[in-house]
Amino acid sequence: MGRKPDYVRKKYAPLLEKNLTNALAHRIGQDFPRIGGARIRQLCAEMILEVVNDHVRPRDRIQHGQVMWMGIHVDDPPRHYRRLADTRLVPLVLDLNTPEDIQARLDRIPPRKRLKQQLVRLCEQAYEQKALLSNCDLAALMNLNDSSVANILTTHERETGTLVPRRATLHDVGTGQTHKRIICHKRYAEGKTSDMIAKETYHSIEAVDRYLGQFDRVRHCRQQGMTPERTAFILNCSVGLVNEYLAIDKELEVSP
Repeated sequence: MGRKPDYVRKKYAPLLEKNLTNALAHRIGQDFPRIGGARIRQLCAEMILEVVNDHVRPRDRIQHGQVMWMGIHVDDPPRHYRRLADTRLVPLVLDLNTPEDIQARLDRIPPRKRLKQQLVRLCEQAYEQKALLSNCDLAALMNLNDSSVANILTTHERETGTLVPRRATLHDVGTGQTHKRIICHKRYAEGKTSDMIAKETYHSIEAVDRYLGQFDRVRHCRQQGMTPERTAFILNCSVGLVNEYLAIDKELEVSP
């Protein structure tokens, strides 16, 4: 005898196929019929939902004072002729306002100092989530001009000798204290090793060694009496970059 038909499964199992993934796969098949068969359409639908789920957070995961914002992945620096829409975006949850911010206001902390603390916190939180914010991101979040953001953070970097992890310093997008200066200062004025510098400046050890090596080459060319233009030609780099390193070298010579 044959197996007894499972009429319950026959009638109700199709309800399992009523889901968003299948709806997306069906729409993909309609609008892009040449994209592939059922498995390819299903895979595309799952990938779309993965992105959506990463970028849409339920209300119970966002607390009072927090905001969701898009950052650029820390390992995706800008390239020529590439739009921001083509970069790797990372959804971030940032503490826009905290009890500490309110307490600082109650303690009559000067506005500029409070703002600096907030900006630094936002940048560090984004970096902890593998992303970077630009000066314009911070300006939009805090209702400021990007030039004000750049001024506040660059002053902080110069005064403390530390880098704030943002696109201006790690991706060279916008205005920020040059990481070359801080890296060279930590090596030649403070005597720190490459691994210590890498940790303190949010760079890899390879990147630190690359900056220090370029600085050494520019300084050697200067000691040989070469002009910036000649140095740039020899090292196959821009005159502007050479002048940056020469300014750092001059600053290190007069530093105590």
